Amino acid sequence: MTRYKLMAALTAGLLLVGGAQASALEQFKSFVSSTKAAKGEFTQHQVKGTNGDTPKAANNSSGTFVFARPGKFIWTYTKPYEQVLQADGDQLFIFDKDLNQVTTKKLGDALGSSPAAILFGSNDLEKNFTLSEGGTRDGLEWLKAVPKAKDTSFEQIAIGLKDGLPAAMELKDSFGQTSVLKFSKIEKNPALSATSFKFVVPKGADVFNN
Repeated sequence: MTRYKLMAALTAGLLLVGGAQASALEQFKSFVSSTKAAKGEFTQHQVKGTNGDTPKAANNSSGTFVFARPGKFIWTYTKPYEQVLQADGDQLFIFDKDLNQVTTKKLGDALGSSPAAILFGSNDLEKNFTLSEGGTRDGLEWLKAVPKAKDTSFEQIAIGLKDGLPAAMELKDSFGQTSVLKFSKIEKNPALSATSFKFVVPKGADVFNN
């Protein structure tokens, strides 16, 4: 699963407040209702390719994120190369530093029933996803989210939670590929300015509108 495909559909899943004994669904709903914004760090790697093989470590990446509901976020890849996906609530901007190139698109077209809708979208998750308990695995309580739309790129999304915080997210796409995001250093409801998510086109960058 390419980075562009994963994040332009856009990625990720996150934290919450909940008791240690709370189910994954209870914890996640508590998070959605109590968290208007958050920031943290992530790692991302592909664990299963289209042929069922294990991809090389070169597919691993990492970076930082910050978001404010609904639909505002900055998702920054710092390794192995720099790329920024930023949304201001209306437009999505994808900046490739090496190419000095910016691609823009309407945010609604990029979100929909994607992983990003869970993290960055509105609180009405059950409008676009069927949510259910996924059991306990690897020390985490798992929540399954299946997109209701048939034209989404993802068949299933799983969010692993521990101590009221999402620790991981698994993304299985329609081609059989599976990618995993792991989260750390999460801070809930940080102070953000009104201009935090305003995208400024880098000097000399080529801009393409989709």
